[in-house]
Amino acid sequence: MSLRVLVADDAILFRRVLSDALTSLPEVEVVGTAANGKIALQKVRELKPDLLTLDLEMPETDGLAVLDALRASGEKVSVIVVSALTRQGGQMTLRALEKGAFDFITKPEGANPEESRAAVRRELAPRLRALAHRLAVRNILRAPVAPPPPSAPKPAAADLAGIAGRMNRLTTTTGRPELVLIGVSTGGPNALARVLPQLPKDLGVPILIVQHMPPMFTQSLAESLAAKSAIRVREAAAGDLLEPNTAYIAPGGKQMRVAPGPANSRVIQITDDPPENNCRPAVDYLFRSVASHYPGQAMAVILTGMGNDGTIGLRLLKRQGCFVIAQDEASCVVYGMPKSAVEAGVTDVTLPLEAIAGRITAAVRGGR
Repeated sequence: MSLRVLVADDAILFRRVLSDALTSLPEVEVVGTAANGKIALQKVRELKPDLLTLDLEMPETDGLAVLDALRASGEKVSVIVVSALTRQGGQMTLRALEKGAFDFITKPEGANPEESRAAVRRELAPRLRALAHRLAVRNILRAPVAPPPPSAPKPAAADLAGIAGRMNRLTTTTGRPELVLIGVSTGGPNALARVLPQLPKDLGVPILIVQHMPPMFTQSLAESLAAKSAIRVREAAAGDLLEPNTAYIAPGGKQMRVAPGPANSRVIQITDDPPENNCRPAVDYLFRSVASHYPGQAMAVILTGMGNDGTIGLRLLKRQGCFVIAQDEASCVVYGMPKSAVEAGVTDVTLPLEAIAGRITAAVRGGR
C-alpha cells in the first residue's frame, strides 16, 4: 500500500528536505506541500493524504491549531510532528501528541541539506513502516466480518472457577516487587498519561521509566505527568536516591541505570554510554542494571513502541522471577516492543492500557 503524504512547513528549504527524504522511501508518495497551517488544512480536505508531516511553528495557523481543526472536522489523516530540538519545542510536541499526533521527529541542527535529508530519512523510515502497518490493520478491522462458526459449549461455572484459581496461582508465584520498571516508545506520552495518574500516591515503591525521547523533551514530559499524577514524577538526575511513590524518567539523550548506594540505598546513574537498539535512553540498559544489582526485586511493564528494545533486558529479569506486563495490541499506538516481548515468551500477562495501573498496584500490594 502506497502512503500518500502532505508536507507542511513554512521554511521552503526544509519543505524540500522533507519532500526529498520522503520520496526516497519505498511506497511513499508526496502528494503536496503547504507553507502554513491554513493551506495545510485546505490541502488535507482536497488531497485526502494518509499522513501529514506538520511543523508546529508556522504563520497563519500553527501546528497545534491545525491538530485542533483536524480533530474537530473528523479528518482521518495521521500526523507526524516535526519539532525544534528546544525546551519550547518539547513542550509543544507533548501538547501535539496529546491532541492526537502519531509521533514526532526533530529537525536536524547545523547540517547541510544532504546531511539533513539523510538524518530525516533515518528518522522517518521506521515511523512510516509502523504507520503503514497500523493503517493496514485498521483497514482489516473495518472490513466486513463473516458470521462466526457455532460456538463450543460454555464451561460450567465450576470449571470457570477452577481456571480462575489456577491462573491466580500462576501469577502469584513471586514476591512483592520493590521496584517498578516501565519501558515505552511511540505513543508513550499518552500511555504514561493514562497509567501514572491511576496509581495511588502511597503506592510504596519507586518507578523507573525509559521513554525514547531526545534531550530537553523528557523534562517537559515529567512536568506534564507530575501535574496529572498523585505520585511524584521527575526527570532523573545523576545521584538521585530512589524514593517510594516517585517516578523517575530517564533524561533524553542519556542512559539511565540503577546501582547500590550508601546505607543500602539505590542510586540512579546517568551516563553517556553508547545507544542500544539505536536508542539512548534504552530500556534494555535500565532493565539489565536492575537484573544485575537487584535480582528478583522488580516487576516490569512494556508499553507501546517501535522495535524490540526491552526484550533482552526482560529475558534477564524473567530468569529471576520478575513479573512482566505487556500492553495489548488493541490499545497500542505501535505494537512493536510489547509484541517482541510476548513472542520471546518473557511476559506473564497482556493487558489493555486502562487495566495496567490496577495490576501494578495489586502486585505491589501483594495480590497479583
